[in-house]
Amino acid sequence: MRKIGAILSVLALGGGTAFSQSQLDAYNFSQRDLNGTARYLSMGGAFGALGGDVSAIHTNPAGLAIYRSSEVVTTLSLSSVSAQTDWLGSKVDDGRTKMSFDNIAYVGYFPTANEEGVLGWNVGFSYNRLKNYTRNYTVSMNGAMNTSLSDYVAMRASGLPSGMLPPGTNYDPYSEFGDWLSVLGYNAGYIHAYDDNKSEYYSAFGENVRDEETGNTYWNPYLLDGGQLQVSERGSIDQYDLAFGMNISDIVMLGATVAITDLDYRYQSTYDEGFTNGNSLYLDNYLETDGTGYSLNVGAIVRPVDFLRFGVAYNSPTWYKMTDHYYGEAGSYVTFSDLETGGLQERSSDAHTPDAYSDYEFRSPDKWIFSAAAILGTTALISVDYELTNYQKMRMYDQDGNSNVDTNQDIMDNFKMGNTIKVGAEFKATPQFAVRAGFAYSDSPMKDPLKDSDIEIFTVGTIPNYTIDKGVMNYTVGLGYRFTPNFYMDLACVFKTHKEDVYAFSNMFIPNDPVPIIEAQPASMKTKTTRVALTLGYKF
Repeated sequence: MRKIGAILSVLALGGGTAFSQSQLDAYNFSQRDLNGTARYLSMGGAFGALGGDVSAIHTNPAGLAIYRSSEVVTTLSLSSVSAQTDWLGSKVDDGRTKMSFDNIAYVGYFPTANEEGVLGWNVGFSYNRLKNYTRNYTVSMNGAMNTSLSDYVAMRASGLPSGMLPPGTNYDPYSEFGDWLSVLGYNAGYIHAYDDNKSEYYSAFGENVRDEETGNTYWNPYLLDGGQLQVSERGSIDQYDLAFGMNISDIVMLGATVAITDLDYRYQSTYDEGFTNGNSLYLDNYLETDGTGYSLNVGAIVRPVDFLRFGVAYNSPTWYKMTDHYYGEAGSYVTFSDLETGGLQERSSDAHTPDAYSDYEFRSPDKWIFSAAAILGTTALISVDYELTNYQKMRMYDQDGNSNVDTNQDIMDNFKMGNTIKVGAEFKATPQFAVRAGFAYSDSPMKDPLKDSDIEIFTVGTIPNYTIDKGVMNYTVGLGYRFTPNFYMDLACVFKTHKEDVYAFSNMFIPNDPVPIIEAQPASMKTKTTRVALTLGYKF
């Protein structure tokens, strides 16, 4: 643990407030799962050029024009999510199982009497679950840690005036100061002022020790004995689509979708630290985020010959109206020696923030999808999609539409284009029975300074912990059976692996110095999801 008293006040927190949504919040709200009908899932979601599946409505709506009949379809799934963490050799496995209703859709087909030109029109209404946030994970370490959360909070508080953090009679400190975590940490007994002239702070988890030879006193930090972070995430992103498709001479298919999106995110975390002398601290956080947005998708599929199709689609950003509700509470138990009496004293503190909310606007990234598919007779097909997502175009605004300048600059500095490749294949063993397989891989769009935490990372409210994306891989298999010419059933199994690093708090740096003065020790996390999906459909 570092000696906070040696750090100059020039290293004071330079930005971030309780009401300032961060670049990582923007990224979290922009994520999507591989989700849809069982056939769509079992082929890795590679339907941009194939079409003929209701799940393609929210990627390339031109796939709607492939339909030659009307259809209703619905999908249920069962997911088992296991988060495996490793923090400096201490491993924990935390899991959860959940059943969900993933989609329901109607497609209407309206043929014309034309022999060429516009041969038919299609309309589609669908509900799709685009993201399932459900996950529990625990990061635990038994043993010596280099840095305490109290060190991090003390450094964030540098530059704030002494004696102004505790609640007074004439002001509310949560209104006076933007950095709520510093206020909460001070009131919870994490930190103390030690130099009124410099307005610097140090961790409360240590004591002044007198040097017998010189008679001077120096600060001696307590040794950490371990820590634990427990996180529970809930919620989803749901999308409601109204789509139109048009078939031109069985060569060109065009489509457009107007979408309404609902975002519901629930977060709860508990962080605890223990010291070798029995001292301890805790920090609990609660966050609820609700948002409603709209978007527009357009696309085209071209069939130059019967066995080959090419697709292109543009998915616009989703423009959201968002609201955050959050609350934090913290506490500490500290024992220390009284230099005057030589006795041992103890102090126990607890504090909490007000119930707070923040209204703001958010724009998700836009996306281009390029696709190709080969139809191999009547028995087999193969399809490939490449998605290019512009994460640098994510934006945060206040409730009046004014740019959140600091966060948006972070996004432009620390994010790049995201790449997703999807591949799927289907083989019909009989006219009624089909087997399918595929995969989908998404890389991390974070640039190296953010991915490697070579910069300080600000988070919303009093939540210091965060995760850094390292990439997502999906492997998929499935079966399909047509009971009658009209009624069918599809089954899919998806094996998903998502790699991340977990930080209890951010590194902190002196300007122009790559060596952190506050060094967080991340845990590695691998979230494994096994999902089984069942789709029932009826054509008419």
